[in-house]
Amino acid sequence: MTFMPPLKSLEELAAHQLTGLQWTVDHAYHGSEHYRAKLDQAGVKPGDIKSLDDLGKLPFTSAEDLRTGYPFPLLSVPMSEVVRIHASSGTTGKRKVLCYSKKDIQDWAHMFARCYEIAGLSKEDRVQIAVGYGVWTAGVGFQLGCENFGALAVPIGPGNLDMQCQFLVDFQPTVMCCTSSMALLLSEEIKRRELSDKHRVKKIIYGSERTSEAMRKRIIEGLGGVELFDIPGLTELYGPGTGLECQVHQGIHYWADYYILEILNPITLEPVPPGELGEMVVTTLCKEAAPLIRYRTRDLTRLLPEPCPCGCLMPRHDRILGRSDDMIIFRAVNIYPGQIDHVLSHSPGIGSEYQIILDNRDDGKDYMTIKVERAEDAPPDDDAKTAQIVAKGVKAEVLVSPQVELVDYGTLPRSDRKSKRVFDHRFE
Repeated sequence: MTFMPPLKSLEELAAHQLTGLQWTVDHAYHGSEHYRAKLDQAGVKPGDIKSLDDLGKLPFTSAEDLRTGYPFPLLSVPMSEVVRIHASSGTTGKRKVLCYSKKDIQDWAHMFARCYEIAGLSKEDRVQIAVGYGVWTAGVGFQLGCENFGALAVPIGPGNLDMQCQFLVDFQPTVMCCTSSMALLLSEEIKRRELSDKHRVKKIIYGSERTSEAMRKRIIEGLGGVELFDIPGLTELYGPGTGLECQVHQGIHYWADYYILEILNPITLEPVPPGELGEMVVTTLCKEAAPLIRYRTRDLTRLLPEPCPCGCLMPRHDRILGRSDDMIIFRAVNIYPGQIDHVLSHSPGIGSEYQIILDNRDDGKDYMTIKVERAEDAPPDDDAKTAQIVAKGVKAEVLVSPQVELVDYGTLPRSDRKSKRVFDHRFE
């Protein structure tokens, strides 16, 4: 059984998307007072959608729409058809809550099973799921997809390193699902406990945070050549499982038969050329309970227009490179943490863990300190030279001069969830 769609060409995919777009606009217009008001204000009726080019006529949806409509925003079906809710954190104290119909859950499970398929799993695999359960989409999404695919799920949740390591030895899972921070923490713990020859993990499906090449390399080395697969995850868009890095490892295939992805300039909201960085904007094609129409995710990435060597028809985007609302304004320069992450990933002699610390001092000026671990086998005698290389690279990338402080390997905090990288003390 394959979970990939029967579509044979990009033309068939486009026709499928148009049908889905027309359905979504009609469904939202007649099912949601909120969407009907937005579409009326934009002067768009469902019958106006004649081609995919008409997508640009539609109004944007944002996190503010979710907060305004709390507790059941964007609801487009009767509550009697809602079988589950999930939620993510909100910036104003209210969580972003999304409703799911029975079909939404089934579609999500199908998409997620497709992720396991494209990662090369079989029904003989055992999948240890070390992400959060509860109202979060992560744990139940990974488990739902695993069971739909037909592999064995080991639903342990995050944290609890003693249990994680015990299960790795006792149950012999072949796949781990976790954040990259958890994967790094686990690789170091396995080494410390001398369990490297007692586990069978061959693949890690990770997500939830931006991950540098240096961190990926560290995880791969720490777990003996494990294969990594980056998975995007957005609660508003079902949750994780709406795409996956394939075995060629050249970007993320996204399931364009379930949603349309636009990459727009986050300031002008105009499309950027393929290959250029922009904000992901998504429109669902068959989501019933809480459809999305041009939803601004704030995630930054770029389209990869070339066909993938793996042969998969589904289009690709790059890994998530940051968020448009994570931008730092430092000495009048706009900086994305991912830019600094990129420099560190290509600097010799350093590890994968770092912190960006911003503060202002008695002279009234703002200062940036990059605190970064030296590589595990790097001598402290090279710190001055390494710091100079990093500072020069950051200066070239973002046009500001940071102070660079190297610390011993393993001294910066680890996390079993997401690692905090930026500490801004300027306004305290």
